[in-house]
This record gives sequence, structure tokens and C-alpha cells, in this order.
Amino acid sequence: MTTERPPALTRSSPPTVSVIVPMRNEAGHVATLVRDIAAQDYVGSLQVIVADGASEDDSVGRLRAAAREAGLDLTVVENPRRLVSPGLNACLAAARGDVIVRMDCHARYPHDYLRRCILALEETGAWNVGGRLVPVGRTPTERAVACAMASPFGGVGWTRHGSARAEVDTVFFGAFPSWVFDRVGLFDETLVRNQDADLNIRIRQAGGRIVLDPAIEIRYIPRGTYRALFRQYYEYGLWRGRVAAKHRQAPTARTLAPLALVSSLVALAALAPGVPLARRLLAWELGAYGLAAASFAVSAVIRRRESALLLPKVLAAFPAFHLAHGIGMGQAIVETLRRRWLRPPR
Repeated sequence: MTTERPPALTRSSPPTVSVIVPMRNEAGHVATLVRDIAAQDYVGSLQVIVADGASEDDSVGRLRAAAREAGLDLTVVENPRRLVSPGLNACLAAARGDVIVRMDCHARYPHDYLRRCILALEETGAWNVGGRLVPVGRTPTERAVACAMASPFGGVGWTRHGSARAEVDTVFFGAFPSWVFDRVGLFDETLVRNQDADLNIRIRQAGGRIVLDPAIEIRYIPRGTYRALFRQYYEYGLWRGRVAAKHRQAPTARTLAPLALVSSLVALAALAPGVPLARRLLAWELGAYGLAAASFAVSAVIRRRESALLLPKVLAAFPAFHLAHGIGMGQAIVETLRRRWLRPPR
């Protein structure tokens, strides 16, 4: 497996960085994003490119005003298709940096984020580096969802890494030497979600390494309503399944767990009216799930020193994660099987 280092990252002067950000209707987040970028302690040249997906609020105006006040080199490009992948590719077309750093309006970045990303690229020779995701919230619902996301029962907490850098399958957002996109191609514009995972699969197939550095921290602000959260995780499941089908990869046990939950609940509920055993199994499964959710919710609230009043909201987040992801993954698998069944013989 290659450990080739791009020439731009071995020069005596710091490499130039292009930050790329997809955006649509993020008026409430752009000011904090600009402040975080402006506060970076990285000493190299910095270019910020934001792809606006036809925002219907005042995102662009607030973004430009905040960038002027902060003195940032900002370029806004149009993304009429409104999706993330075309937006990222539009940013890449305007990027001139030696390193591409993908950032997001729903995240907060400590002042050393860019510096640590560049350092990790230089020291590891990886084709993509990223950090650990730390969910944070502002409103009670965001804080509750953040608690659930940080739990091993809910979201990002499933994946645990120690204090050392580790080679992984994928990372959140990511920082890349610019030549990586010449080697493996741009973001797949047919993918609404999981375009990062798809790119990382292609990086590994090309012989590149993806490294997670726990010293790099991303503070993620989750969705503020359960409807938005359900839709987000439904799309995660759907597009994760479609990415797996695209690359002919079997889904992992972790991604299949929500699908197993949804499938068993549907099957037992269908059998329950006429099968006493199915009713007992359904009651047992719901009880076990509820007990596990309650235990992890209490643990998450205590660990994050949140108010006990958030417990009902944390509990509600778990089924939103699991049911939505399972339904989406199930739809992707059915789509894949139908294409195989209906494929005409050669």
C-alpha cells in the first residue's frame, strides 16, 4: 500500500489550503462557521469556497458580511442542483490549494483544526485524514440528540478509537492532498448522501490510506427537530445501502443492526394477531429495546452532565436513529434485489 507524499506537503513553506463547504439555507450557522475559520492558527495561505445550493434564506448575504468582517478570502459558487456532491465538485473546480479541507455548516472547529489536519497529512502520508466527531447542541432537542449520538447505542459512539492515529475505512468530512481527486475522481453526483464514504472506498481501492487522528476534533451540531433527524437517518440508511450496492460490498453488521430491528418488529407485528408466540416475542423485543434505550439514555445524560429533564428527548432520539436507518437500508436492499430479478438474461 503506497505511502506516497505529495510534493506540496514536503516543502519548507506551509502548503496552501482550500476549504470547501456545501451550503443551503444555513443562515443560522454561517456566522459561526466563518468565525471558526477566521480563528484558525494555521499560518499558510487560506482560501474559502462555499457552494450555495439556491438558498432561500439570507445565507449568502450573512456569509459575505461575516467574511468581509473577518477578512477571509471567500469565493461563493453556484450549485443549482442543490445537492452536496455537485456543490463540492463546484468548489473543487475553483480550488487552488495544495490541500483540500472539507468543512460543514453544522460543525464547529477548534482553532487548531486546520493545523492538525495538515500535520497529520505530512506525518502519515495518508490520502485523507479526519478527526473524531463530538456532538454538541444549543437547544434542548439538539443537546438531547447530541447525547444520543455520543452513546454507543445511538450514533458515532459505536466507533471508539484510542489516543493514537489509526487507519480506518472512512472519516468525517476529511482533508486531502489536492492531487487525490486527480487520482480517484470527484464526488459522485448521483449520490445524495454518503458521498464521502464512496470517495473513501475509491481512495482505498487506489491504494491510498485513510487516517483518523483523535487529536483532531469536530464539534457537530445535530438536527434540531425529530422530523429532520428521522429524514437524515433514513437517507443515511438508504444511501449507505446504495453505496454498498455500487461497490458490490456487503453491509457491515453495524449497519445491518437497525434493519434487523425493523424487520423483526414488522414480522412479529404481522404475526402477532394469530400467533401467541409472536406476541410474546414482540413484547419481549420491545421491552428489551426500551430497557436498553433507557439505560444508555441515563448513562449519556450523566456522562455529559446534562439535565435529567432531557431524558425523554434522548430516549426519543434512539428509535429515530434506528428505525429511520433500518427503513432506508431495507429500501436500498429491495431496490438492489429488484434490479437483479428484473435484469434481462444475456
